[in-house]
Amino acid sequence: MVQEGCVLNFLVCLPRVIIPPMQVGKLPPDFLHRLLSLAPPTDSRVLIGPGIGEDAAVISMANDRVLVAKTDPITFASDEIGWYSVHVNANDIAATGAEPRWFLATLLTPENTPESWIENTFRQIYDACKDIGVSLIGGHTEITYDLQRPLVMGAMLGEAHPDDLTPTSAAQVGDTVLLTKAIAIEGSAVLARESASVLSGRGVPDTAIESARRFLYTPGISVLKDARVARASGAIHSMHDPTEGGLVTGLREIGWAAGAGVRLDLDAVPILPETRALCQSLDLDPLGLLASGALIVTLSPEHVPTVTSGLEGAGISVARIGEVTSAEQGFVMRTTMGEREMPNFAIDELARFLSSQSSAESPPQ
Repeated sequence: MVQEGCVLNFLVCLPRVIIPPMQVGKLPPDFLHRLLSLAPPTDSRVLIGPGIGEDAAVISMANDRVLVAKTDPITFASDEIGWYSVHVNANDIAATGAEPRWFLATLLTPENTPESWIENTFRQIYDACKDIGVSLIGGHTEITYDLQRPLVMGAMLGEAHPDDLTPTSAAQVGDTVLLTKAIAIEGSAVLARESASVLSGRGVPDTAIESARRFLYTPGISVLKDARVARASGAIHSMHDPTEGGLVTGLREIGWAAGAGVRLDLDAVPILPETRALCQSLDLDPLGLLASGALIVTLSPEHVPTVTSGLEGAGISVARIGEVTSAEQGFVMRTTMGEREMPNFAIDELARFLSSQSSAESPPQ
C-alpha cells in the first residue's frame, strides 16, 4: 500500500528494506521490477509498458498504427558517442518490429569541452540519422557542472502495424533461438577504442586491436537490417537486442519477459577471433560483454530454414544457439561437459574492467 504523503516522490514509498550498494550497470531485476510496479501505465492505449526484458514501449495510435518509444543513454563510450546513440536506440525499435522514424538527443558535456568536439558529435548524430532514414526532431544540449565525461541520452520513436510487433514477451516455449552475426561486437569495439594501450600492453597484436575498432561499422553494432530481413522472411515470434550484460543477460531477459526458460548451446555461439583475443588478454567473459550488433530471434522450428535462408541471402550470418524452454527448466547451458546453469552477470564485463582500471589508477587514501 502506498504511504500517505508520498505523492511527490514515489521512490520514498519503497518498502523499507536494506539494499546493498548499487554496482555500475543495470539495476538488479527484482529491484527494478519493484520500482516499475509502483507506477503502472494508466492510459489504455499503452499496449506495452515498462517491464523486465522489454526495451521499448508501444502506444496505440490512429489508423491501425502503433507508436514505439525507446530511450537509452551512452555511458561506456566517448569516441563516436553521437553515432552510438542513434544506432543503439534504433536497435531496440527495430527489435520490437517497428521502423525507427524520429530521434531526440540530450547531450551533456563537461566544462571546457571544445566547441569542435560538440560540433563533431552533432555531425555524428546527423550522419547516423541520415543513414537509417530517421529525422532528428529535438533534444537538449548543455555544459554540465562536475561532469567527468560526456553523456548522450537518446530517445527514438518508431511506428509499426500492430500485427508486425515482435516484443520480447512474445517468445514461446519450444521456439528455436537464432543469433545474427556474433556476440560482444560492441564491447570489443569500445575496448579497442577506449583501452588500446592496455590491450597492447597485454600482448594483443595491433592488427587485432585495429580490426576490433572497426567493429563499430563492420560487422557493425546496428541490427536494423537484421530485424527487417528476419521480419520479412517468415513468421517469427520475438526479437531482442542483447546489450549490457551480454548474450546471457539478453537470454535471461527473454525468459523473464515471456515467463519461460532458455537452454543455450555454448559451442554454437559465434565469437569473432578479435573478441576472443581481447577478452582473453583482459580475463573477460565474452558471454557477459556489451553485445549490440547481434540480434536474438525466436521462432517455431519449422520456420527456421526460411528465416535462416533470408538472413544469409542478405549477407547476414546467423547461428542456431538454443531453444526456449519452460520456466521450470530455468536458464542452462549445454556444454561438452554436460549442462550447467547459465552464468549471471550482475555487472557487464566492460563495466567490471573499466571499474578495475579506475580503482587501479586511484591513489591510496
